[in-house]
Amino acid sequence: MKASVYSIEGQALRQIELPEAFNEEIDFNLIKRAVLAIRSAKRKSYGANPRAGRNNTAIYVGARHYPTPMRTINTGRARKPRLQNRRYLLYGRVAGIAGVVSGPKAHPAKAEKQLREKINKKEKRKATRSALAATAVKELVKKRGHYFDEAKTKELPIIVEEKFESLKKAKEVAKAFENLGIMQDIERAREKRQKRAGKGKRRGRRYKKRKSILVIVSKPKVPVIKAVRNFEGVDVVPAKLVNAELLAPGARAGRLSIITEPALKEL
Repeated sequence: MKASVYSIEGQALRQIELPEAFNEEIDFNLIKRAVLAIRSAKRKSYGANPRAGRNNTAIYVGARHYPTPMRTINTGRARKPRLQNRRYLLYGRVAGIAGVVSGPKAHPAKAEKQLREKINKKEKRKATRSALAATAVKELVKKRGHYFDEAKTKELPIIVEEKFESLKKAKEVAKAFENLGIMQDIERAREKRQKRAGKGKRRGRRYKKRKSILVIVSKPKVPVIKAVRNFEGVDVVPAKLVNAELLAPGARAGRLSIITEPALKEL
């Protein structure tokens, strides 16, 4: 499978052979499994204190031969454990069980619950190759909602020359995106950003943001990383750290991607 290498001015320079990964069969179920495994690995275990709501003196006395104030059965009141902080047990408040004031939860979160989804290494790698192959299918990229100028963007993924990695200014990168016909996808992401409903606004996720372009570079410290990272919805990643979640956010394959020529060799 061949693709054109483009300059930052948007001109086709030469043809190049794409890596074998782009010929992988696209397996949507496997991509979804890999994305869920990656996302679940980021979760942290949490749970309630086993003694929460039970640190009290509440007892239940079911013996019928006790005097009425000293038992909790056959008194015309709720047959539930009561606190021993009054002269008689019957006068104490119900506590220590689920469904009462200050009581424990019936089924609280358990810290020992396994939150992590598992996936085999070979399956995970196959899912990454499958998601990478999906970036070359125009129909899938459009289905994900990405915008690009088909007059300028004739084939996907977009392979750019090594010079792209040396860009230091955001305005230089924006001009390159314009020349390649994909700047409108960043504008789409910017326009569709919206405030989140509910308490999430106070918890570090004030806005719902759309995913835009994925930029794959050859090394972790090339200048373009700083120039590109503040564009709305754009992710930039070294070739060695590419995974299924970056290539298929939300387990939906077909992300609009730019790959530099040196990064293609790493892939």
